[in-house]
Amino acid sequence: MALTDTALKGLKPTEKPTKHSDGGGLHVLVSPKGSKLWRLSYRFDGKQQTLALGSYPAVTLADARRERENVKALLAKGINPSQHAKLERIAKRSSNALTFKAVTEEFLEKIAKEGKAETTQNKKEWLLGLAMADIGARPISEITASEVLVPLRRIEAKGNYETARRVRSTIGQIFRYAIATARTDNDPTFGLKGALTAPVVTHRAAITDKKTFGGLLRSIWAYEGMPETRLALQLMALLYPRPGELRQATWSEIDFDKAVWTLPASRMKMRREHRKPLSAQALAILKELHTLTGDGKLMFPAVTSRTRTMSENTMNSALRRMGFSQQEATAHGFRASASSLLNESGKWSPDAIEAELAHVGADEVRKAYHRALYWDERVKMAGWWATYLDETRQT
Repeated sequence: MALTDTALKGLKPTEKPTKHSDGGGLHVLVSPKGSKLWRLSYRFDGKQQTLALGSYPAVTLADARRERENVKALLAKGINPSQHAKLERIAKRSSNALTFKAVTEEFLEKIAKEGKAETTQNKKEWLLGLAMADIGARPISEITASEVLVPLRRIEAKGNYETARRVRSTIGQIFRYAIATARTDNDPTFGLKGALTAPVVTHRAAITDKKTFGGLLRSIWAYEGMPETRLALQLMALLYPRPGELRQATWSEIDFDKAVWTLPASRMKMRREHRKPLSAQALAILKELHTLTGDGKLMFPAVTSRTRTMSENTMNSALRRMGFSQQEATAHGFRASASSLLNESGKWSPDAIEAELAHVGADEVRKAYHRALYWDERVKMAGWWATYLDETRQT
């Protein structure tokens, strides 16, 4: 007798599994715990086989009957339904592994293994996350340029043109990785280069005039705010690293005896260790700082926590309190100031200056020169620059 929904709902468990037939090999197996499991028995190649179809009521009576007809159709074509179901499961898993989200997770895992800085990984993950709701579940080989444009337009609508540009570029990295690993043969972001609103380029403010630079230095040396902030800005002027490289510095990186600051590759933009010579003036500032924070790991811990670094806004906020606008001076601007004034002096080779700035040359040979050949010149340049700042500050 064929089953009905009323009959199915009324089935009760017993001490042993019980089978209730709907005909054509389809039946419900009621377990002692009360589960109602659909099973479909059939013969293939002379052998009795059983296919699991799920449980009731998640799989309805109508669903189970449709599956019974599908199995009949497969048998009529000489196809084993169990093998067919297995292949479908494999295909589904493969399809899920080829979604934009899956390839993205693989790519992020790859760059983590390559030793990319945690901040870089977090930035990429955040940028990609802005598009995940729109294209994350889509097979990466099927995503079109118009689909990628949807999240980018949403970001642009908020006025975040630079963010939209970076999202497009980072999505492009995922597609290029997918191409390299044979998951797709097309990068749809390539066709979007002209579709986005170009952000207005604003260069970081930097003072390159010696007289004005002297005024900035006097303000920093006379700063009456937090002493750690004053010392951080003094070191920015003397050493001109990237602000994040200084904020995240640890005391273990400083060799007072050899007068060297060794920045690990994990914190460097170019992912290679960088050594900076320390002038007598820089060492004096570091020794003063050590009396304030030397009992901890970080050179510049946050005010609220010794395990977190100084905020990225701290130094720029101090410059604003000194009266310098965002268009006049920034912490990052010390790099441009030093580059300009050192080159202007005519005393140092451009390659030595570039090496001190931790810029990368055109090839590996040039990188090697940057690390080794110019070290002696950079040591002399560090001392000259420190004296130059002292004189500029006093004139």
